[in-house]
Amino acid sequence: MQITTHATQPIDGQKPGTSGLRKKTRVFMEPHYLENFVQSIFDAIGGAAGKTFVLGGDGRYFNDRAAQVILRMAAANGAARVIVGAGGLLSTPAASNLIRKRSTDGGIILSASHNPGGHDGDFGVKFNTPNGGPAPEGVTGAIHAASGRISQYRIMEAQDVDLASPGERTLGAMTVEVVDPVTDYRRLMEELFDFDAIRRLITDGFTLRFDAMHAVTGPYAKAILEDALGAAAGSVVNARPLPDFGGGHPDPNPVRARPLVDLMMGPEAPDFAAASDGDGDRNMILGRGVYVTPSDSLAVLTANAHLAPGYARDLVGVARSMPTSRAVDRVAAARGLNCYATPTGWKFFGNLLDAGRATLCGEESAGTGSDHVREKDGLWAVLLWLNILAARRESVEGIMRRHWAEFGRNYYSRHDFEGVDAGAATGMIDDLRACLDELPGRRFGALTVETAEDFAYTDPVDGSRAAHQGIVITFDGGARAVFRLSGTGTDGATLRVYLERLETAPDALDHDPQDALAPVVAAADAIAGIAARLGRTRPDVVT
Repeated sequence: MQITTHATQPIDGQKPGTSGLRKKTRVFMEPHYLENFVQSIFDAIGGAAGKTFVLGGDGRYFNDRAAQVILRMAAANGAARVIVGAGGLLSTPAASNLIRKRSTDGGIILSASHNPGGHDGDFGVKFNTPNGGPAPEGVTGAIHAASGRISQYRIMEAQDVDLASPGERTLGAMTVEVVDPVTDYRRLMEELFDFDAIRRLITDGFTLRFDAMHAVTGPYAKAILEDALGAAAGSVVNARPLPDFGGGHPDPNPVRARPLVDLMMGPEAPDFAAASDGDGDRNMILGRGVYVTPSDSLAVLTANAHLAPGYARDLVGVARSMPTSRAVDRVAAARGLNCYATPTGWKFFGNLLDAGRATLCGEESAGTGSDHVREKDGLWAVLLWLNILAARRESVEGIMRRHWAEFGRNYYSRHDFEGVDAGAATGMIDDLRACLDELPGRRFGALTVETAEDFAYTDPVDGSRAAHQGIVITFDGGARAVFRLSGTGTDGATLRVYLERLETAPDALDHDPQDALAPVVAAADAIAGIAARLGRTRPDVVT
């Protein structure tokens, strides 16, 4: 086996975002593109020599080839060991768990999360640090800097490593340890949740449906929900991971998972349903006749986490991304918990979790998790919901109604305008930022602006600061609109508008969210001029 040093030069655009580097699959397949970025990762962390890494991905197109390239580059750069999921598969939370459990020097995760897969779809690579979480801005900045000065990369010329089944192989002087991707994750879930109580619930006739969306969570859900907990065979659907996710869009929301929503709103609905995304870190929760928003889910889990053995201890705090509704804030205030609002991106929760300041975290984009790993975790959220249902013996709808009666209801929705002109979208946000001081006191339709700010965050642990994280407009009565450009797409720009209104009147807790939010929608459009600036009269996706 020969180690080859290839001359190369920087490639524009290799700047990792909140979830690593995401591009079209065809871009990653271009000569030197993947190799340049992987070498930049190794260079940015002080080299790979003598280190141990975790490697795996969601099984999307190019996952298998990229894994082999990364293994040969790790070997050429002197890594001692790489722990890789069989078939090159690992869900993102399972990878985080392995990084932490095995005390490795980090991990490389191959995924574009909820983005479409396939030859014409998207691909992504991100580096997770030794705490198991996404690389913080200091590390991603170093990776980007390394990509801008790279002149060569090292790779071993060798045959593919057999990743089909668990066991140890060698690649030059490096050990490749192939592990079952599910085993360690399942053991962790058994430590956190009362599997016996959930089994009894299912034995008593409780029915469920889990849509894995032909993504990586399928094998995990089959092993846990059906094999370990006794859900009926076939309760997990679309369980086989496919390179193109079966032609679907693996984003667990009411638009992308419409068949599951239709089932739950119909006469043949099971008691409970859930879905997860491409790499297994997101979730959607439904009950018979009810969709639970991710913001409400975080609030309910915070209020009821003590019912699961792993969280019977006192929660130390809770954190949410700034655009996530303030429903969890009301729970935290009632329970005497610290509550933090961070920028979007799971990496911002890492310091809070590591410092013992937060136990549960969540984002409105269907990510929920806790201090058990340093990533959001879709199946974990499903199991915590099942544990709560087993303990309370109420329906999902019943739990939601009791929750709203106690804490009030934060009507909430996200409107996505996808594939808009990036220049026009950036210009709109810049103009909004420039007029923030003029907005307080102005009336837009039925609402008057109370405050307007460009959200910035100072980390309470290390003092680092993140600015320009979204425009936040607060109206009288507690309504709110947030404007933010997303960094997870690969076509044009995506403008996300987050809309929220608090309702506490007992006779007003059962409205359609879009009807309840209509005044906020109108005010947001009037303030930003979305229709005039972007040429869009309605969002592409409403969740």
